Amino acid sequence: MPANELRSLQKALRRIIRAQDIHSRRIDRSVGLTLPQLVVLQCVRDLGEVTSRAISREASLSPPTVVGILDKLEAKGMIERYRSESDRRIVHTILTERGRQALDDAPSPIGVSFDHAFLTFPAGRRSEIVRSFETVAELCETSVAELHDQSRIAEDGGDFTAVSIRPVNRLGSDRQR
Repeated sequence: MPANELRSLQKALRRIIRAQDIHSRRIDRSVGLTLPQLVVLQCVRDLGEVTSRAISREASLSPPTVVGILDKLEAKGMIERYRSESDRRIVHTILTERGRQALDDAPSPIGVSFDHAFLTFPAGRRSEIVRSFETVAELCETSVAELHDQSRIAEDGGDFTAVSIRPVNRLGSDRQR
């Protein structure tokens, strides 16, 4: 039975990824933005004058990925960046009128029909769905971290002492890996 559940979960994840990929291409065709660019642009709008580190946390994207996206958005004239006068190491990002217009023209990042269908559920059911997705995301992130540690061990010739493997306990369980 657990094998069937895992297969069903994998299939559902593939369906979600495929649907997001198709929707991302539609967004790109309609407003000239990739889905990650749209998400970063929304973060800049929602957070106001903001640093790339804050965008990275809010969008759940790595800092180098955010900087690359900001470079592209700046080249398109959708954001402006400037250095802080009090600390020249800090770079702030703000939305331009062109960026605001792109957000006004852009469809929902997960699709209008999804938004409407999701909002028809009672609040308790919506919260339950969100918690389930957060749990799945944490499981996926844990798996990625473990793969990263395994590849580092392989690069070190199988020497487990050269790599510190940290237990990942994001799910609140008492079990350590």
